Amino acid sequence: MPRAVREQQMMDAAVQIFGQRGFRAASMDEIAELAGVSKPLVYLYLNSKDELFSACIRREANALVEAVQAGVEPGLPADRQLWEGLRAFFTHTADNPDGWAVLYRQARTHGDPFTTEVNVMREEIVAFVTGLIGAAAREAHHDPALPDRDVTGLAQALVGAAEALAGWANETPGVSAKEAAATLMNFSWAGLENLMNGRPWQPPGQPAGRA
Repeated sequence: MPRAVREQQMMDAAVQIFGQRGFRAASMDEIAELAGVSKPLVYLYLNSKDELFSACIRREANALVEAVQAGVEPGLPADRQLWEGLRAFFTHTADNPDGWAVLYRQARTHGDPFTTEVNVMREEIVAFVTGLIGAAAREAHHDPALPDRDVTGLAQALVGAAEALAGWANETPGVSAKEAAATLMNFSWAGLENLMNGRPWQPPGQPAGRA
């Protein structure tokens, strides 16, 4: 078997064990057994448990970013692009629950370098969503009506909500990827649409136009 294929086989097993057992509880013996190889071969290919975990994070993060980007068809109206991106995100996290557990729960609780790997992935998705929201603002106003800081803040909030909702959806029986995407779309789009049409929410008693 070619080395690259064998390596992916080991990482498939590692993602499953890490996702279900957690980084600390997972053992290289379990990973080797599930992959159908010897433990020395796992060490030969992937060096250490820490390096194997980092490689799993990078692989799962790249797969998620690629899935979200591939799910959005350029040229569609802004709401359709956001909908397709959300649906691609929730479909991928539902189809790969162990990979999502590695990214969302395991990597974030064990410090650097693991959190750094996840943050790189997250910033890529935030940048992509920022572009979608910016495009929606231009579509609504024919110019970039929302300040860059506001657009980035909205993207951060939307990605954070998607992460939390994916964790809930994966742990709640009967919640489909489409339902999760629709829930977040209904929650977010009405507010975004109001902002982009010059109707921001204001605290009671505060003059319009003042933050």
